[in-house]
Amino acid sequence: MTSTLPTTKMANAIRALAMDAVQKANSGHPGMPMGMADIAVALWANHYSHNPANPKWVNRDRFVLSNGHGSMLHYALLHLTGYDLSMDEIRNFRQLHSKTPGHPEVDITPGIETTTGPLGQGITNAVGMALAEKLLAAEFNRPGFDVVNHHTYVFLGDGCLMEGISHEACSLAGTLRLSKLIALYDDNGISIDGHVEGWFTDDTPKRFESYGWNVIRAVDGHDVNAVDAAIKQAKVSDKPTLICCRTVIGKGSPNMEGTHNVHGAALGDKEIAATREAMGWTYAPFDVPADVYAAWDAKEKGQALESNWDTLLKSYSEKFPQEAAELARRMAGELPGDLNKAVDAYIAACVEKKETIATRKASQNAIQALAPVLPEFLGGSADLTGSNLTNWKECVAVRADQAGNHINYGVREFGMSAIMNGIALHGGYIPFGATFLTFSDYSRNALRMAALMKLRSIFVFTHDSIGLGEDGPTHQSIEHVSSLRLIPNLDNWRPCDTVESAVAWEQAVKRKDGPSTLIFSRQNLPFQERTAEQIADIKRGGYVLRDAPNAKAILIATGSEIELATKSADELAKHGVAVRIVSMPSTDVFDRQEAAYKASVLTKGVPRVAIEAGVTSFWYKYVGLEGGVIGIDTFGESAPAGVLFKHFGFTVENVIAAVKKTLA
Repeated sequence: MTSTLPTTKMANAIRALAMDAVQKANSGHPGMPMGMADIAVALWANHYSHNPANPKWVNRDRFVLSNGHGSMLHYALLHLTGYDLSMDEIRNFRQLHSKTPGHPEVDITPGIETTTGPLGQGITNAVGMALAEKLLAAEFNRPGFDVVNHHTYVFLGDGCLMEGISHEACSLAGTLRLSKLIALYDDNGISIDGHVEGWFTDDTPKRFESYGWNVIRAVDGHDVNAVDAAIKQAKVSDKPTLICCRTVIGKGSPNMEGTHNVHGAALGDKEIAATREAMGWTYAPFDVPADVYAAWDAKEKGQALESNWDTLLKSYSEKFPQEAAELARRMAGELPGDLNKAVDAYIAACVEKKETIATRKASQNAIQALAPVLPEFLGGSADLTGSNLTNWKECVAVRADQAGNHINYGVREFGMSAIMNGIALHGGYIPFGATFLTFSDYSRNALRMAALMKLRSIFVFTHDSIGLGEDGPTHQSIEHVSSLRLIPNLDNWRPCDTVESAVAWEQAVKRKDGPSTLIFSRQNLPFQERTAEQIADIKRGGYVLRDAPNAKAILIATGSEIELATKSADELAKHGVAVRIVSMPSTDVFDRQEAAYKASVLTKGVPRVAIEAGVTSFWYKYVGLEGGVIGIDTFGESAPAGVLFKHFGFTVENVIAAVKKTLA
């Protein structure tokens, strides 16, 4: 501690700002910021390496507030240490368009590393950040040049540890020995419903020791020196560390501390006055004295930290110019210059080969083609690598003692997805991970958070429909594709063959403003002939795959149902009914196209029939109430795929009947 100001006064500044902001908003959670204020002093004043003038400094420590409801703790720290977060923003806590929303949001508030609030996902994002740091360090550091060298710190509470995702993520973190990950546990024994011993009696230290973590037990969370000593001990461990801090929620409030009443509601004017008196805080609301600002100010120290690193990086660049340029490119999120050439060559090969293969295999082939020019690829699967096909010939498995580019996540779909988000947030990698489409339900909130944060996370989902076959309804996706399309800013691709699969991968990799799902079949799908112009239009999400003069109807299909559409079109032609076939691998991308293009694909006034092996309701937005939809609105059955498609009406006869009905 370089400041001579009592640490209690530094902590009380956080407490005062938290209770004042929550009171003004009449909304929020003052209990956690007041309870963890002393822990924050120990970490941020003594250990946290950051530069308020440059929140995106590459080698900064990462700080994650997993218990994100206590956002005022983080906002107070950012304001006090010198980030571009004014007192006016603190006053506007939880108000429209402020930089201080109810839960921390990345890219809204400078210094926020991830959007938290859904409990358990913050610690899981942090696992991804720590993993990215470890892998980048192994790849780029050289003797005497630790250009990637920082910690990931997490604040978390009982709620995070109750969430199942924390088990998934922390177990893997221990296995991979992510020693730069340090979590500080706010062990206050309180959640919204009251004292947790009625529903949460886990022996948390033993639990984390069983994961392979370094556990520091029974630290007094209101003793800054004790927390400081624990962090020092954690930083020399070869394991991730959990520091168990005993705290009192709402510390300082004479009548409410230690109760659930202070968790998620304003204290009220009377109790705030009593708290001010008890703390000896004689200042008006939102008034922070100069000596407190001086004690907290991290601008000069932060600038020195970054300047020292810049000096190291300059020497590194002189000795290892290629590595330095590559690290800079990847941390900036820029793609390699030869990517387009590799994509074009691979698509040309697909056109030449005309393979009839499952799109999950087409996906693997695309990965194989892209990986040599995308060293930032960091793939993986939730224990289904041999089914999802997300590995490639040259990939190396990530292990505790081995850096690599392919992660065996184990049966941890939710954990995998949120870890991927943490990797994307950290920078330096393009993460992708896979499971069966039906298990996207397990991952769903992490997908939503990726979309909210606009991350370049790529979620691969295979075995996409009743085409899964004999595994039956528990594994057959019916509603999943349509439900994923409901998530804002999530691009979903369901390609029909090798070429569409290649374009889907290309677009997911190139997308910088959000995540993508790539949805692939288990069964073989035939190659579709296209012109160069049609191939170029795939990236628009929907295009005319086959046209006919004076088409009387339009068939819209995705993925495996394109084959049914083409067979139905051939048969309809024999009946004198010409139809257009529209392939729509990504409805999300198609919907963003200009009106003129969409009208050229879906001609106004021409009857439409949609075909997809999933729920029907989604498709009426394209076919209208007068159009037809061939789909499935029940759960599946256990039988071979071919039998199931016929059983559920995915036949040429049914498509013809639907077309004729729309023409009647």
